[in-house]
Amino acid sequence: MRLGSGTFATCCVAIEVLGIAVFLRGFFPAPVRSSARAEHGAEPPAPEPSAGVSSNWTTLPPPLFSKVVIVLIDALRDDFVFGSKGVKFMPYTTYLVEKGASHSFVAEAKPPTVTMPRIKVDNNVTRHLDKVLKRGDWDILILHYLGLDHIGHISGPNSPLIGQKLSEMDSVLMKIHTSLQSKERETPLPNLLVLCGDHGMSETGSHGASSTEEVNTPLILISSAFERKPGDIRHPKHVQQTDVAATLAIALGLPIPKDSVGSLLFPVVEGRPMREQLRFLHLNTVQLSKLLQENVPSYEKDPGFEQFKMSERLHGNWIRLYLEEKHSEVLFNLGSKVLRQYLDALKTLSLSLSAQVAQYDIYSMMVGTVVVLEVLTLLLLSVPQALRRKAELEVPLSSPGFSLLFYLVILVLSAVHVIVCTSAESSCYFCGLSWLAAGGVMVLASALLCVTVSVLTNVLVGGNTPRKNPVHPSSRWSELDLLILLGTAGHVLSLGASSFVEEEHQTWYFLVNTLCLALSQETYRNYFLGDDGEPPCGLCVEQGHDGATAAWQDGPGCDVLERDKGHGSPSTSEVLRGREKWMVLASPWLILACCRLLRSLNQTGVQWAHRPDLGHWLTSSDHKAELSVLAALSLLIVFVLVQRGCSPVSKAALALGLLGVYCYRAAIGSVRFPWRPDSKDISKGIIEARFVYVFVLGILFTGTKDLLKSQVIAADFKLKTVGLWEIYSGLVLLAALLFRPHNLPVLAFSLLIQTLMTKFIWKPLRHDAAEITVMHYWFGQAFFYFQGNSNNIATVDISAGFVGLDTYVEIPAVLLTAFGTYAGPVLWASHLVHFLSSETRSGSALSHACFCYALICSIPVSTYIVLVTSLRYHLFIWSVFSPKLLYEGMHLLITAAVCVFFTAMDQTRLTQS
Repeated sequence: MRLGSGTFATCCVAIEVLGIAVFLRGFFPAPVRSSARAEHGAEPPAPEPSAGVSSNWTTLPPPLFSKVVIVLIDALRDDFVFGSKGVKFMPYTTYLVEKGASHSFVAEAKPPTVTMPRIKVDNNVTRHLDKVLKRGDWDILILHYLGLDHIGHISGPNSPLIGQKLSEMDSVLMKIHTSLQSKERETPLPNLLVLCGDHGMSETGSHGASSTEEVNTPLILISSAFERKPGDIRHPKHVQQTDVAATLAIALGLPIPKDSVGSLLFPVVEGRPMREQLRFLHLNTVQLSKLLQENVPSYEKDPGFEQFKMSERLHGNWIRLYLEEKHSEVLFNLGSKVLRQYLDALKTLSLSLSAQVAQYDIYSMMVGTVVVLEVLTLLLLSVPQALRRKAELEVPLSSPGFSLLFYLVILVLSAVHVIVCTSAESSCYFCGLSWLAAGGVMVLASALLCVTVSVLTNVLVGGNTPRKNPVHPSSRWSELDLLILLGTAGHVLSLGASSFVEEEHQTWYFLVNTLCLALSQETYRNYFLGDDGEPPCGLCVEQGHDGATAAWQDGPGCDVLERDKGHGSPSTSEVLRGREKWMVLASPWLILACCRLLRSLNQTGVQWAHRPDLGHWLTSSDHKAELSVLAALSLLIVFVLVQRGCSPVSKAALALGLLGVYCYRAAIGSVRFPWRPDSKDISKGIIEARFVYVFVLGILFTGTKDLLKSQVIAADFKLKTVGLWEIYSGLVLLAALLFRPHNLPVLAFSLLIQTLMTKFIWKPLRHDAAEITVMHYWFGQAFFYFQGNSNNIATVDISAGFVGLDTYVEIPAVLLTAFGTYAGPVLWASHLVHFLSSETRSGSALSHACFCYALICSIPVSTYIVLVTSLRYHLFIWSVFSPKLLYEGMHLLITAAVCVFFTAMDQTRLTQS
């Protein structure tokens, strides 16, 4: 079966996405679950332990509180309450913590600290509060406030809006507490007020990772039942966030959730009689022990289970003594011992259950790894054929030996699948699939293995060894090729170290800087060391009917890109040796200077993320004027650099769209209008953002229309070029809308570097499609980090998903967030498609680029899943390696979309030819 290189690469990446999905499902295990079904009804509570006597306590204890109010403040960091901000902005809450009847804790959330939004506008919550507090027809009230989280995502934890929001929350808390106190005279039991947060907030205002600021949240329990002696100073104790569920269940007289892995916060019940305390602890340990039995095969050997059994026996002895003699020192001492035993058992059981989260689905991981490695091997073996001039390769799918091997491998894999799934002690995702789905994956793995074997056989028998450039057999490896090879290998090897993963941006900064130096050396050699009398980079002068025109020589060492007359660079070689020659020599150094400036804009990674950068300076309220000027200047540069390839209609749409971008940022208060420097928000920015979306869609529609028209009018090569550039300009406009104002220079510098590289590097020098593709990929990765991204989930700017939306809409929010995060790689990839389509008429360039792009993206992700599998018990597996794994999976999905676009453009060329 004969396939084009681009089509073959696209199919490979699509299969790789499937393999990564199976691997991720096995790597990230499902939490421990109870096998008890709700349809069987609620199980009766465990009776009180007894030793030779019958106990009369076989039901759940009565509730401890009459009403419970839970105030959940999204992204409430512990130092917002217990630190200086709490003293300044939450005085009432600080008073309750220091002197009131309350218990304070620091609740630690488990990473990744990611939650899904549920309720949007805070005023919408508070405006119903007075009415609900006056009514008495409720037992529990839950208030979820999201405003603090939104402020953090937009302007960070040091924004002046943080203090205003904390003061607002303090007033809400005071209103609720006062109301609950006034109602206690009418109720037989005290009331309980709970203040908590779901996660914290990083120094950049986001969350998702495992830093102290993100995982530590305040947990304050306020009730008149908690007696406090004068001068009693209580320091917040660190507990687990999972302990809240068990504590609230006991407080409300409800069964503890069967899937809960938390333990009772004992200070809540320490004022109750000893028998009640032991009863509460017994119910909690019974629930955890049942969960342990259902999720751990060898639960009887677990230390926590052994401690539970010992505690239960001692508890039974205490009950017997209690029924015989209620007041004695022996009874009190034995009760204290049982209580300590229960607390130790709870702690051990909770740790054992939490450790089950680190149990991996090895079988699913191995299936995904096999598929991904088969695809990578096939891509590597196909390099000699895929990069030939015709950009086609033979995929052996119908050879006689293939059928026998294919069915044999399927039988072996099916047998392995049956053996693993019938003998597995724990749950397995791949075993839980239907036989049709699992069989499909096995057929795919078998086909990949057989194709790989066939290709390898052809390579060994035919003696096809990969050369630097299969198009030109006599070409040699240049310094640039060696840099690409060593840089790719070095980056892949660096992924095995946690420090290099945390600071991966340094790797890409180093690679693009080294690339600029290599290009500078190449231009110097070509323009100062050439002594053969020919234009150094293959540019020769041809005499045609219309005079001298520049064309590319097609010989050893020349570029793969072929240019027709009228599509060359300068009109004569003498022009290139003049002013433009010096621009060629200066371009690498200008690019190097741009990269250095961009590094100062956003500190990223871990080691230096806390240090101030230019972005922090610009986003502070004292420098809004400077940010406004910089944003306006960046948008002007974007327009100047992008409009040159657009049609008149698209130019007008682009200008209006960029103006709308500035108006949107001014509307939400990020920048200022020149004529209204002290203006307040004109609107929420919804109208302005949607105004920009209209122009984005219009430009994309115009570009798509031109591409479709170019398929009909085969001779109109310029129409296809304009269509591709308009699609590119539409993506640029969308990126300008989603980028924060201080990141607009990143977009402007990206376009400037692309312009310099196009005019003074790729056109004059002899770079083939593979080299140009790798350079686009490297710069795309570097600009991913220039935006301020990292391998930490907390750096994902989720506010981009809400631009122009007045409510949470899942699909647009996900798409906008993904594009805003990966705008750098996507824009460089789309520029690559336009450059190769406009600078060449040879049909192989796009196919070569698609294949190289797929290969250079597949190498790191394939290697990384092997490294992650071997490092799955590493100390930093969840805080460092697993977030990077999610980024690699998402990047591969983006790559698949890019390859589809490459292939579509390549099919357009085939249709025209």
